[in-house]
Amino acid sequence: MSAVPLRILIVDDHPLMREGLCAVLSQHSDLEVVGEASDGSQAIERHLALNPDITLLDLQMPGVGGLAAMAAIRMRSPQARLIVLTTYKGDAQVCQALKAGAAGYLLKSSVRGELIAAIRAVASGGRWVQGEVAAIVACHAGDELLSVRELDALRLVANGFSNREIGEQLSVSEDTVKARLKVILSKLGARDRTHAVTLALQRGMLPELTPTPRPMGS
Repeated sequence: MSAVPLRILIVDDHPLMREGLCAVLSQHSDLEVVGEASDGSQAIERHLALNPDITLLDLQMPGVGGLAAMAAIRMRSPQARLIVLTTYKGDAQVCQALKAGAAGYLLKSSVRGELIAAIRAVASGGRWVQGEVAAIVACHAGDELLSVRELDALRLVANGFSNREIGEQLSVSEDTVKARLKVILSKLGARDRTHAVTLALQRGMLPELTPTPRPMGS
C-alpha cells in the first residue's frame, strides 16, 4: 500500500509562481498540493481549513505579509511546518522568519534544486536553510542590531528627509538625529547615509520600504 502523500499549501501573490510550484510538485507522487493562497489573510484561513503537512509561503505579499501570517498560523497550530520561499536573502529577514516559526528558508531560484528535499526534510521534523542563505546569516552573526528608533530614522533617510525633517517627524532634536545616524553608520559599517540605506535594504532590515523619489537630504 502506498504512503499517503504530503499535503501542501502554496502561498504566493504571483499566480505564475503558484502555477510553477504546482507543476514541480506534481512530478512527485509523495507530494500533493491541496490549496493555494495569494496573501497572508488567505493563508491563515486556508491553513485552518486544510491543516496541510507543509506550507510554502512568500514573505512579501500585499495586505498581511508572510511573517505576520506565520505568527498567526503558529499561534493556532504550534506544530505547523512552514517553509519560506522568497527572493529575499538578507540576514535580518531570515532571522525574523526563523523566529516567527519557519522550519525552512529557500530562495525561489532554488526551486528545482532544493525544494523537494527541503519539503521532505521539514516534514520529517528537520530544518532546511539554503546554503547560500545560511552563509549570509553567518557573516552577520556577531553584528549589533539596529534599534526600533534607529530603524525609524533610517526609513526617513531612505525617503529623502533631511536631519531637520527627521527630527520633526520623530519629535527629537536635530543633534539627536545626527547622533542616531552616527550610531547607525557604525553598526552597519556604512560610509555614509546613502550607503547605510543600501546595506539595510540588502540585509532585509526595511522589507516594507518603498522609497519616494525625493533626493536624500544632508
